[in-house]
Amino acid sequence: MIDIRILRENPEIVRESQRRRQASEEVVDAAIAADEARRSALASFEEARAEQKLVSKSVGKASPEERPAILAQAKELSAKVKELEAAANQADADFSAAMYAIPNLVEANVPEGGEDDYEVVKHVGEIRDFAAEGFEPKDHLDVAEGIDALDMERGTKVGGSRFYYLKGMGARLELALLTMAADQAQAAGFTMLTTPTLVKPEIMAGTGFLGAHSDEIYYLPADDLYLTGTSEVALAGYHKDEIIDLSGGPLRYIGWSSCYRREAGSYGRDTRGIIRVHQFNKVEMFSFIDPADAAQEHERFLGWEEEMLAKVELPYRVINTAAGDLGSSAAKKFDCEAWLPTQNRFMEVTSTSNCTTFQARRLNIRQKVEGKNAPVATLNGTLATTRWLVALFENHQQADGTFVIPKALRPYMGGREVIEPVGRA
Repeated sequence: MIDIRILRENPEIVRESQRRRQASEEVVDAAIAADEARRSALASFEEARAEQKLVSKSVGKASPEERPAILAQAKELSAKVKELEAAANQADADFSAAMYAIPNLVEANVPEGGEDDYEVVKHVGEIRDFAAEGFEPKDHLDVAEGIDALDMERGTKVGGSRFYYLKGMGARLELALLTMAADQAQAAGFTMLTTPTLVKPEIMAGTGFLGAHSDEIYYLPADDLYLTGTSEVALAGYHKDEIIDLSGGPLRYIGWSSCYRREAGSYGRDTRGIIRVHQFNKVEMFSFIDPADAAQEHERFLGWEEEMLAKVELPYRVINTAAGDLGSSAAKKFDCEAWLPTQNRFMEVTSTSNCTTFQARRLNIRQKVEGKNAPVATLNGTLATTRWLVALFENHQQADGTFVIPKALRPYMGGREVIEPVGRA
């Protein structure tokens, strides 16, 4: 959640962030009112409790004649204190709900507006001219099926729409990609974790995923657990309710997990193949860091993502996501989008978000600063995921149906350089 001091001392900052997100400013006024009601209810409760203690102490000193009246007063005060305590607890719950409704404050250099108002930061790599090579490129599904790397039909038979089997060299290629990402992260000082994919509601809420897009999350009511759509959730919860030591620099983790998304509201969008699916694998970076260093860490995360994209030889662009397209936890987000030749467009393959202290405040993750507890900052960034195969299949296909494995991936594929079409040796 945001810092309550900003809301109290300069609510216009919060209102301006909401305007830039193209979101309602009413949540700001609601939180201010809830804060005032909470403080008033707490003051009334504490005042009555103090009076109750004084009266209780006076019982033993009272004369026999005075004692019945004082006991009656104590009983009346006891009932009043219970009533005021309940009111204070309810006001506190209302305040928490109001604060949880406010997304993170947008950074100053984030573009204002919605999904289409992003800022292109740069383009990297050359887009292949398939026409000059004399052939029409196939889409990723046709390429993958041609080399027997993907089976959508049986995936649908077993799991329903948007499920699939990666098969043979397709399964090996995904494993190679994720392993290369894990190796890169560990070389950069990240500690690798395989994370839980089922988490408690307080962990999911703490990371900001139970807001506007909660309908995209799978929920198991019998267990009161959520299936995670990214290992960011479990990574963020790793240090919940802890005071961590950042004196030696940030704590960086790399999470490897399966991910699950309902993809609610995406019907008709990218339904062919494996662009939008319900289950996929991902390697995710996560950092706990001093808030003063978060912006620089964000640039480092982007650099590591670009390093991976260079290794798999994909043309891409980097965009600074507009405020209205940010998740509730993000103050700023960079997306890396790889070129998709058959759709003549860029497709998101990675993103990295600076969540400042927003998640840490919800999850109660702190550090010691001059003897006092202070919230840390958190950042996340995708280093590789199943969706990358879409861009790989399309950009590295050849006219004869073969698929050329990028050089950096070949050691992870047993030295193999090319995957041949089905039926060819």
